[in-house]
Amino acid sequence: MAGIVLVRDVMSKDVRVVRPDTSVKEVVATMNKFNIGSIIVVQGDRPVGIITERDILRRQVEPCLAPEILTARQVMTSPLITISETASIEEAAKLMAKKKAKRLPVMNNDKLVGIITFTDIVFKVPNMLTILEELVRPHHRKY
Repeated sequence: MAGIVLVRDVMSKDVRVVRPDTSVKEVVATMNKFNIGSIIVVQGDRPVGIITERDILRRQVEPCLAPEILTARQVMTSPLITISETASIEEAAKLMAKKKAKRLPVMNNDKLVGIITFTDIVFKVPNMLTILEELVRPHHRKY
């Protein structure tokens, strides 16, 4: 049996962040520039929230609010669900499934050191797929 795979072995280390008072227009521009689906909101050095494409659709686009006036604080999901870089991938997969989160900011003590996503795990550690199946099952959505 191979050794236990840790979050730090699979996570992305290049995490993009914005401040709570950053405009949603600037948040979207940053996400587009770096071709990412989420961004972490930090207060000082401390992560306080996450903004995903879905957050923007629900909290800015659908209600037709002006992206240059709306701030990251107003659209972010908080409190943040995080995981330690020394946690196992299995722990990360179980936490994602339990919390219905496809992304987890990765911490080393109180410092943001990375982000791990559902797709990181699926592609890099495919034997975790059964744990993550819960995230991709339809949840009575209307298309």
